[in-house]
Amino acid sequence: MPTHIAFLRAINVGGTGKLKMGSLKSICQSIGFQNPRTYIASGNLAFESNEPQTSAQQKLENALTFGDNKPISVVMRSPDDISTMISANPFSDKPGNRVIVLMLDRDTSETDISSAKNRTNEELHLGNRAIFIYYPDGQGKSKLRLPAMTEGTARNMNTIEKVKALAKN
Repeated sequence: MPTHIAFLRAINVGGTGKLKMGSLKSICQSIGFQNPRTYIASGNLAFESNEPQTSAQQKLENALTFGDNKPISVVMRSPDDISTMISANPFSDKPGNRVIVLMLDRDTSETDISSAKNRTNEELHLGNRAIFIYYPDGQGKSKLRLPAMTEGTARNMNTIEKVKALAKN
C-alpha cells in the first residue's frame, strides 16, 4: 500500500490551530487511512492508503477543521517527492534549521521570488512545487514576506529529514 505524507498548514503554531496529534491519528483511521504516524506537533503526518494522492488530500482536508470550523489545508508529498526535495536542496551545506522549504500545490515561478517583501540577506531558490529559503540569521529574526507563504506550508530541512524517516516506518 502506498505511503502518503501530509503537511498540515498552520497547526499548533503561535497558539493557533490547536490539533492534538492523537486526534489527528484517530481522524486518519476513521477515514480509512492505515498506520497513521506523526512527527512533532506541527502537523507532519505519514500514512498508507490505496487512494491516489489528490484523493487522499481531499479526503483528509474534508475531515479536518479547527474548533471554529475553519478548514485546515494540507500539502501532500510522496516519499519519492521528499527524497527529491532533499537532493534538490541548494543550501545543503547550511544548517538544516536555517533552511526552510515552502511547499506548494502548484508550480513555482520567478514571480514567487520577485514578489518578496522585506528581504535582507535571505537567499531564495525555486524548486519543484517548492521555494527553498536560507535564513542566515534565523527565521525568527527575518521580516521576509512572500505572498506564496499564504498558500503553502513551510518546514525546516531537519524536519523534512525526520519526516522522510517517519515515512519508512
